[in-house]
Amino acid sequence: MNITEIEIATFFDEFCNTCKKVTTKKFKKGEIITTYIAKRKQLCLLKSGEADLIRYDFNGTKTIVEHYLTNNIFGEIFYNVTTNNELFVEARTRCEVLFFDYEFLENKCTQNCSYHKNVIQTLPNLLLSQINSLNTRIEILSKRTIREKLLTYFNIISTKSFSKTFALPFSLTDLADYLSVDRSAMMREISYLRNDKIIEKNGNSITLLY
Repeated sequence: MNITEIEIATFFDEFCNTCKKVTTKKFKKGEIITTYIAKRKQLCLLKSGEADLIRYDFNGTKTIVEHYLTNNIFGEIFYNVTTNNELFVEARTRCEVLFFDYEFLENKCTQNCSYHKNVIQTLPNLLLSQINSLNTRIEILSKRTIREKLLTYFNIISTKSFSKTFALPFSLTDLADYLSVDRSAMMREISYLRNDKIIEKNGNSITLLY
């Protein structure tokens, strides 16, 4: 059963107010929320704001691995850190984030709080939501051409917003980083899509014409 936004909000409130093992921190735009380090076993819940999971390779090339919105869950549990390419989460806007070690779920806290029963019921739904997000990312990156990546991404955003017209959550530079493509080549492809009457673009707004 899918978890609703109201249920997630309630979950966060109980998380903050009833369990001593949870910490909450606020971050300004551009601040680093966390880095992914092997064996730290940390889970993070984005209570408000937007953030990006970013990686730089050995040549300094930036990739936006994931984009997080309010109520998203993230942390090292989803990634097996096996290279020297550091992954870190950066606040795209002002953010409030909850931190906890997922190993504590196996043991009741010293306060014997009622939260543990609720977290066991709610966390699987949050994890499933994150897995679906990762599958979406794989679907986009599996496309062979820039056009295919753009249209796949546009279709996903359109479906989520229930509209043929939608605002991009990224700048064009960040969109290129998210799609793992060259920005200049991506801009040319967007121009071709406009000329072919496949999309309309007005500032940061995209309209699908098919």
